[in-house]
Amino acid sequence: MSNSIPTTPEAVRKQAAANNNRRRRQARPVSRQWRRRGLMTAYIIFVLLPVYWLLNMSFQSNSEILGSLTLWPQDFTLEHYAKIFSDSNWYMGYVNSIAYVLMNMLISLAVALPAAYAFSRYRFIGDKHLFFWLLTNLMAPPAVFLLPYFQLYYTVGLFDTHVAVALAHCLFNIPLAIWILEGFMSSVPKEIDETAFIDGYSFPRFFVKIFIPMISSGIGVTLFFLFMFSWVELLLASTLTSTGAQPIGSVMTQTKGASGIDWGALSAAGVLTILPGIVVVYFVRNHIAKGFALGRT
Repeated sequence: MSNSIPTTPEAVRKQAAANNNRRRRQARPVSRQWRRRGLMTAYIIFVLLPVYWLLNMSFQSNSEILGSLTLWPQDFTLEHYAKIFSDSNWYMGYVNSIAYVLMNMLISLAVALPAAYAFSRYRFIGDKHLFFWLLTNLMAPPAVFLLPYFQLYYTVGLFDTHVAVALAHCLFNIPLAIWILEGFMSSVPKEIDETAFIDGYSFPRFFVKIFIPMISSGIGVTLFFLFMFSWVELLLASTLTSTGAQPIGSVMTQTKGASGIDWGALSAAGVLTILPGIVVVYFVRNHIAKGFALGRT
């Protein structure tokens, strides 16, 4: 079927364009192809070199890290990873971080879904101004809200809790989620809503069974950005906690002791900090690809 002769003007134009692109690729100088591959390889090495060096240091002893520059561990050791998994000060940092990140993602998504639907489907007085005001929250650094949050949470008893950090991150994540989801929801025709209501669907049933599956790519992209901000944010997370809900980023800044900085444990903690992000990207990779192609991101 692919070798059939085109019979319409549109098919003829498409086949001519395909043949033209094929001839251009074949006529492209070999040196240019190798130059592009070389530049791409150099760029990948440049990006991955810090990650490899962090992994390399995590398997070296502190004396080897401070003594000489080696491309791979001369004295391979797992003592730094054993220290992290056996010391509650280390592994509880990961537990605390994952706890408030998941709480923030659930709260932000639960609030942003109906809000984004309202912005995409209804027109009301001040809707554009309200939408712009939500986006202005993203323009302010977290340090602006640090003192009000600290005083408020300390007064109401939320200081040093996972809920405190999760709610603080909502100030930035909810506007971001609304902005992303509104772009996806606006691309869904309103006729689908009307048809579902005519067929007897209630709004909650329509929203959960029909509408949300249609914007699953947008939800995947939103979850990715929510996780990324909440996982790497350190100022609010470290200031609003002390011991009970201290994040891993704050724990990593306290590795200096009487004998100096424990570079091996710090490197191992850095490697383990990267892993949750890799897991999240793996599960939402297809949604992220569709989201960057179709959505507002």
